[in-house]
Amino acid sequence: MTANAKQILSLLREMYPQAGPELHFSNPYETLVATILSAQCTDARVNMVTPAVFRDFPDPAAMAQTTPEVLYPYIRSCGMRAKADYIINSCRIICEKHGGEVPRTMEELTALPGVGRKVASVVLIAAFGVPAMPVDTHVFRVSNRLGLAKAKTPAETEKQLCALIPPEDWCDTHHQLIWHGRRVCHSQRPDCENCRLKDLCRYHKENSTEK
Repeated sequence: MTANAKQILSLLREMYPQAGPELHFSNPYETLVATILSAQCTDARVNMVTPAVFRDFPDPAAMAQTTPEVLYPYIRSCGMRAKADYIINSCRIICEKHGGEVPRTMEELTALPGVGRKVASVVLIAAFGVPAMPVDTHVFRVSNRLGLAKAKTPAETEKQLCALIPPEDWCDTHHQLIWHGRRVCHSQRPDCENCRLKDLCRYHKENSTEK
């Protein structure tokens, strides 16, 4: 690891010591459902929707018995109707193949409808404490801007970050990058002027007009 990367990671830890999930969930099933809903949707919106979902469909068995027509009105504000299909069909597979328990491996999770590596990684780290590096839009953007990765895809970014950072730090770094992306390193107008990382940041060095 380069000295620059070490400094960036150290500052991220200092800046966001309390960084953690901003989705609300209390068990692996709720983690899976909330994370599927969060695709192209804010965590705040998902957190508004899930209390009623978890109340009326408290476990995979209950969810597996409903239909998209019933579930979709609960989650309409989270976007695509396909999310209702994904959640219900995933729960049916969980009940049929996994004894009603959310699986604990990347291979089994990504075999569920609507569950890619990012969703599976979130479930692994948040529900089971398994080291993983979920790469959402924030992690992808911020890690490449900072120079922790130099990749064109989330998958390649994940590989590079996992090679750079010790596994025991993957979870915390994931959350710290997300928090920085939401609070400072915005997609359209990053607040470089007030960013403590700017002197270490590849994006700032390449785009700065400072002399």
